[in-house]
Amino acid sequence: MAALNARIARLAMALDVDLNDRVAVATLMVKQQSPAVAEERRSAGADASHVSVSPERRQARQREELRGLLLLRFQMEVTSLTNNGWNVTREAMKQAQEHLIRQGFKPGADGLGLDDFFDLA
Repeated sequence: MAALNARIARLAMALDVDLNDRVAVATLMVKQQSPAVAEERRSAGADASHVSVSPERRQARQREELRGLLLLRFQMEVTSLTNNGWNVTREAMKQAQEHLIRQGFKPGADGLGLDDFFDLA
C-alpha cells in the first residue's frame, strides 16, 4: 500500500491536484478525458523512436493513471475491511502513511486524511 500511496502522491503533485479537497478529487474522477490521439502530431514522417510525447498527452495519461490508482486503492481498502476488519485495515493504512512521511512526503499528500480516519476508532 505504501508504494501505491507514494505513486498517488507523486502524480497528484505533478498534476497539482489537492487530494484533500473533495471537490478537486470529484472533478478528477468525473472529468471527461480527451479522446485518445491515434498518432502523435509530431510523429508524421519521423522515426517513432525519436518522437516524444506532448505535454498535453503526458498530463492526460497521468490523470488517467491517478484516477485508476485512486479506484484501485479504494477497492483494496474495501477488500481489506471485508476480509480483515477495521483494526487491521487501519493499522496497515497508518503504517503506509508513516512510510510516506519517512520518504519526505507531507502527511496527507496521498489524499488520505488519516487524522480523521484514526479518530473514528
